[in-house]
Amino acid sequence: MMSPLASDSAPFGRVLTAMVTPFTPDGDLDLDGAQKLATHLVDSGNDGLVVSGTTGESPTTTGQEDGQLLGAVLEAVGDRATVVAGVGTNDTRHSVELTQAAVERGAHGLLLVTPYYSKPPQAGVVGHIDAVVAVAGDVPVMLYDIPGRTGTELSRETYLAMNDRPGVTAVKDAVGDLHRGAWIMENTDLALYSGDDVLNLGWLAVGAAGVVSVVGHVAADRYRAMVDAVDAGDLATARRIDRELIPIVAAIMGQTQGAIAAKVAMHESGVIGSPKVRLPLSPATDEQVAVIREALAGAVA
Repeated sequence: MMSPLASDSAPFGRVLTAMVTPFTPDGDLDLDGAQKLATHLVDSGNDGLVVSGTTGESPTTTGQEDGQLLGAVLEAVGDRATVVAGVGTNDTRHSVELTQAAVERGAHGLLLVTPYYSKPPQAGVVGHIDAVVAVAGDVPVMLYDIPGRTGTELSRETYLAMNDRPGVTAVKDAVGDLHRGAWIMENTDLALYSGDDVLNLGWLAVGAAGVVSVVGHVAADRYRAMVDAVDAGDLATARRIDRELIPIVAAIMGQTQGAIAAKVAMHESGVIGSPKVRLPLSPATDEQVAVIREALAGAVA
């Protein structure tokens, strides 16, 4: 099953949110909550969702839970949004197993983070990607380059090698180097997506296809307006939107881990029943919740 919103320039859509995974207060997977959240996010302006990514607390969910979550989200919004399954781990065999399961469930795309902690050489990274692509079939793969978490940055040579892999169509870039990103777009056919909310406008301005956002939980409509403004060459409007979003970006991304803050925001907004996270993530402090609550109130005003 392919995405209903795929295009050559933006194979995963334009505005995607890396969705949190709702849990019950006891820490069990909340599938009804996931469907409610997915519906809310698409209704709010997202044309794509990433499930079982880092923001979805994928290191703490089982393969069975990942499959159940993907199935629930596809059932809820799969006919009107790109649903991307996170399949990245630092064990290639495990990533291949997750890929096979996601493809069987009907994922529209796959998000593959660079293997973390192990710090493999680039040849190992390429082998890891090739192993996933081999079982992905016609389901497109978005690489996720975030060396601040993985310890390994994809090299320019690796990006050039990816041009020979038709299954690899995009990269979620969280390296924070706009010049490097422009080089990727100039020298490869990969669509580049902003993976860093504080740089969304910068990435769009240099030609990114779209954003994969955490703040999109609460600002998808404004990111959609920002994308449209940049497309129209209206940078004044895009800058205004970017500046209006400063408080909410700071509240979600500047205080604690993004999944923690995004769950608080969704709970405060009445979308999910609990802000529960699984260890090693820990609950937001009262002070952090107050900052998020204030930013949400300001965003609505």
